[in-house]
Amino acid sequence: MIVSVIVPTLDEAAELPALLDHLIDYDDVIIVDGGSTDATCALAGAHPLAPRLLRVEHGRAAQLNAGAAVACGEVLLFLHADTRLPRHAVAAIEQAVANPTVVGGNFRLRFGGDDRFSSLLARWYAIERRLGVYYGDSAVWCRRSVFDALGGFRELPIMDDYDFVRRLERAGSTVCLPGPAVTSSRRWRRHGMARTVAAWTAVRWLYLAGVPAAWLTRLYPSARQENANV
Repeated sequence: MIVSVIVPTLDEAAELPALLDHLIDYDDVIIVDGGSTDATCALAGAHPLAPRLLRVEHGRAAQLNAGAAVACGEVLLFLHADTRLPRHAVAAIEQAVANPTVVGGNFRLRFGGDDRFSSLLARWYAIERRLGVYYGDSAVWCRRSVFDALGGFRELPIMDDYDFVRRLERAGSTVCLPGPAVTSSRRWRRHGMARTVAAWTAVRWLYLAGVPAAWLTRLYPSARQENANV
């Protein structure tokens, strides 16, 4: 089975070489750049993995959709540049999709660092996942056929990953694979855990209440900035 890995980037020169080293054994890796002004694209082009490189400057959802459009795998895996997959990620996905009722899912998430901050953040994410709430940093994956049936990511200025996950959850059974995937806590540390959790929880509930995504970007500009750069 081919699992296509789709990575949206925006000024990720610091992360990209290590990520591509990490993905060296994957058959189909697609980097979709959103208009980087650093060396992201040059580094992608020079790496021995030779990932396919696309340039789409219309937001992260458009980047992910463009990557999916050229992917050749039966499963699409959407990966942030600062997230690392578990060693046996493909085998775990293959085992999951052997069940025809499974449409997709994500990976249990751990945050880099052995400090209390990272541990508390991982626990919060685990509780959220049991409630069916998860985001793009946990390496969301799905069957290609399901992605197409859902119409891909909606091009929202914020909450595009959560919107997709909600529709994925309604499409069939999902699985949180044990992993764990490991991601950076950089965006959480930038503003502090309490402030970031409170902001994103508020954004989510306002979104569920029907507040237009465009309005949420004005209410929470810092949240929109996080969404554009991870």
